[in-house]
Amino acid sequence: MVSESEVLARLSKVMDPELGRDIVSLGMVRDLRVEGDRVSFVLELTTPACPYNEQIISQAKASVHALPGVKTVDMRVTARVPHGISAQGPLSTVRNVVAVASGKGGVGKTTISVNLAVGLARLGARTGILDADIYGPNVPLMLRSQVKPTIVNRRVVPAVAHGVKVMSLGLFILDDSPLIWRGPMVANAVRQMLQDVEWGELDYLIVDLPPGTGDAALTLAQTIPLTGVVIVTTPQDAAVGIATKALQMFRRLGIDIIGVVENMSQYVCPHCGKRDDVFGRGGGRRVAKELDAWFLGEIPLNSRIRQQSDAGTPIVLTHAPEAAAFLELAKAVAARVSVLAYQRSRPEGQKGRPESPWAPRF
Repeated sequence: MVSESEVLARLSKVMDPELGRDIVSLGMVRDLRVEGDRVSFVLELTTPACPYNEQIISQAKASVHALPGVKTVDMRVTARVPHGISAQGPLSTVRNVVAVASGKGGVGKTTISVNLAVGLARLGARTGILDADIYGPNVPLMLRSQVKPTIVNRRVVPAVAHGVKVMSLGLFILDDSPLIWRGPMVANAVRQMLQDVEWGELDYLIVDLPPGTGDAALTLAQTIPLTGVVIVTTPQDAAVGIATKALQMFRRLGIDIIGVVENMSQYVCPHCGKRDDVFGRGGGRRVAKELDAWFLGEIPLNSRIRQQSDAGTPIVLTHAPEAAAFLELAKAVAARVSVLAYQRSRPEGQKGRPESPWAPRF
């Protein structure tokens, strides 16, 4: 009969490609039992959105099946997302806060934020989105969420849309009145939306930051405990130059860069299939390469994305070809968050940077 030590020895050959260690030493194998020719265990992944989930699952099961004397392998797969921020304080139930930022407006930052949040939820993660773009709170429009959050025991219960918990000032101001607030007022409003909201258990809280590198974005970046930031750019030089400044600003604040995503990267004619690089090509990769950051992928320019956003059903929920690009982005972001959380959990002096093969540097 096979022993537990033999099973663990075989499973220790299965590697997590993101973290560069085997699944046994990472503590991903739990509740191992051997009963005659039957082996059962729990495989606990770092995130339900892991791009290598299927690879790890198949390799783990196959490796145990290959042991002499094993006829049945009962493997249950779960996921526990690691903490990328402190487990203490008002956001103790939120494991990771991911900001989405851009150097300038008009690059589709909110579209990226919404589809990233919904994409993570679609992949099985517990997700919320905070609309911190106080002057242009478009998240409720893109999620078709117009129901005001409720108050229970002096705590705000967020709205829910497409499986994502939503908090936005736009849910409280339903007319067209403009907000004329200075930086401290903006920071206080966002602080309240963070701390006074009953977020519950979340794997990822996506924060849609205001565009630019001015007072509002700077104050919020210093107010919110962040796992890291995703920088959004479009390919043309004007956007790339400002995205570079935004990335450098966050680094000076000591905030980890999750990566760079290029939006509106190409247009493919639906009639003839011809590609047109309307805003140029390769700007996002260039930023990532020059500043030693991860390149998270390209999102195409397509009218369907705009139509679905206006309709309040993010395109990542559809079967359109463009949905795949957002799902791949969600997986890449989840992979990078797992790596960052792993790095922070290691003792000082062992902070080596795992080189995730999922999201190329450039």
